[in-house]
Amino acid sequence: MYTTLISVSQLQALQAQKAPLMVFDCSGDLMNPASADALFAQVHIAGAQRAHLDLHLSTHDAALAVNGGRHPLPSRETVAAWLGRLGFTNAMQAVVYDRNGANYCGRLWWMLKWLGHDAVAVLDGGLQAWQAAGGAVTSSVSSTAVQIAATSFQLHPPLRALVQTAEVLQQLGRATQTLIDARAAARYRGEVEPLDPIAGHIPGALNRPFSANLNAQGFFKSPEELRAEFASLLAGRDPATVVHHCGSGVSAVPNVLAMEIAGLGPSALYAGSWSEWSNTPGLPCAKG
Repeated sequence: MYTTLISVSQLQALQAQKAPLMVFDCSGDLMNPASADALFAQVHIAGAQRAHLDLHLSTHDAALAVNGGRHPLPSRETVAAWLGRLGFTNAMQAVVYDRNGANYCGRLWWMLKWLGHDAVAVLDGGLQAWQAAGGAVTSSVSSTAVQIAATSFQLHPPLRALVQTAEVLQQLGRATQTLIDARAAARYRGEVEPLDPIAGHIPGALNRPFSANLNAQGFFKSPEELRAEFASLLAGRDPATVVHHCGSGVSAVPNVLAMEIAGLGPSALYAGSWSEWSNTPGLPCAKG
């Protein structure tokens, strides 16, 4: 079972063994959500299922949303029903990837953990690594609609913690909570804000842009390197107190994953993130 990262060669070995697995293409563009369909149609791993950030990994139906912000999580039951329609079962290994530096596939990795499914891993290096190794790809959308019978995906207790705005506010400034903001440094400092009504960050939050977890080749850095970098950022704070966030709860997940690769244990996610915090009247905001 792979629970954090899986390499191209490891995925190919599972395929050769006919192991029960499902591959999900989560490629997208936050600034142009409609482009996800075009990216998938352009090229994807043969047999991969499409996982669209706006259609499958978020909800815009307030009755189904479990948090606020720009990309609210759907209810666990909603996600389980979608997985069941795809034919995904609790006995399968899930492999998630994108072509965006693990920015989007991390969302589905976290969501499956939240549903209680531990056998989910991010394809290290993404689509680019798969293609570089000669992995089978296709541009045919119809070929991905492999006729798999619908299943009933069973929910289990969450394996990762989801934190809400009220909890973040209650713990603000206490040693029991360490906030890590995954947005680019200029957005964190409040110098620019292309999406939300207020520029800045949650008071006391540390900044680690999600892209810092990858090396120049697009792979996650080694566990040792990641551990050293997070130790420097935390400066003695307990890793168990960490709550990750970003703009809308998507690009924070590479930091969650990186801490686990580093052996620093599961940490919590504030999925509403800055988009919910900055749109909630009366909450404090900081700059600089």
